[in-house]
Amino acid sequence: MEASPSDLTGRARLREAALRLFAQRGFAATSARAVAAEAGLSPALVMHHFGSKEGLRAAVDEQVLARLGAALRELEPGGTDLMASLGEMSARMFGADPTLRGYLRRVLQEDSPASAALFGHLLEGTRTELERLIAAEGGHTDADLRWAPFQMLCLIVGPLLLEPVMQPNLDQPMFEAPALARRSAANQRLLRLGLFGADQSSGAPGAAKPARRQ
Repeated sequence: MEASPSDLTGRARLREAALRLFAQRGFAATSARAVAAEAGLSPALVMHHFGSKEGLRAAVDEQVLARLGAALRELEPGGTDLMASLGEMSARMFGADPTLRGYLRRVLQEDSPASAALFGHLLEGTRTELERLIAAEGGHTDADLRWAPFQMLCLIVGPLLLEPVMQPNLDQPMFEAPALARRSAANQRLLRLGLFGADQSSGAPGAAKPARRQ
């Protein structure tokens, strides 16, 4: 359960207000004064706690990454289907939190050094989880490990970025439980079997090879 605004410190209230407004309007269109007003605090406190609006943004990014990291750490290291657990965690995080989805959509489409940095952090986390998955799936993969983290991350954030144009082409809300479960299962099947289930370079269906890096 999240704390109510009255239970948060001034710094946390500003950070949460910034998350909401940046998700709704984007970083450039949101002033420090607007964030302070949303939090019910003095604009001077933005400078006091964060030094600048850019510092506030960095704190929001740090908190978003910390939430994702905490959710990943809750996954059991063994004894379960790690790929299914990762899918369920992603569905739970993003399906339940439209503000988080909106924030990531705004930031990752912004084309700025800050957005590239956030993507880089997400990519590094994806590489770590990919290594865990390879180990959990038997230690072998025929994936190109230079591109596999990008491919995995696209499966996760692609629906966030494309939600406004994907939703009109679907017959149910794409971030509600039934659609999330079906998409997660489809992603897991794609990752495990490949789209066509065959390595054309070797001619062997589903041939597994040792993990390789480039």
